[in-house]
Amino acid sequence: MKRFLAVYMGTEAAMGDWNALSDTERQQREKAGIAAWKQWVETNQQAIIEVGAPLGKTLSASKRGIGKIKNQLTGFTVVQAESHEQAAKLFEGHPHFTLFPGDSIEIMECLPIPG
Repeated sequence: MKRFLAVYMGTEAAMGDWNALSDTERQQREKAGIAAWKQWVETNQQAIIEVGAPLGKTLSASKRGIGKIKNQLTGFTVVQAESHEQAAKLFEGHPHFTLFPGDSIEIMECLPIPG
C-alpha cells in the first residue's frame, strides 16, 4: 500500500461566506459537519493512517529568516491506498467542502526518501 497526504484547502472568501451565515445556521452546519466528519472517519478507518488535525497560523523558515505567511492549508489527513486515484476517491463528497467552508482537498503520494 502507498501512503498519501491529504491537505485540506480553504480560502478567505469561503470563510467570509461562512462568517456571513447567521449564528444559528453556522452552528447547525458545524454540528452536521462534525457528525459527517466522524462518519467519514468511521467509514474509512481501514485506510486512515493518521486522522490528522486542523492547522493553525503559519511561519515560514528560509535562508531569509523566519516570517509570518498566509496560505490556504487548513488541515491534513494521511491515508493508505493502492493508487493515487483510489486515495482521492476516499475524499469524494467529504464534509470539508460539502458542509464546512473548505474549498478542496489535495492528495499527494508520500514518496520514499531516495537512497
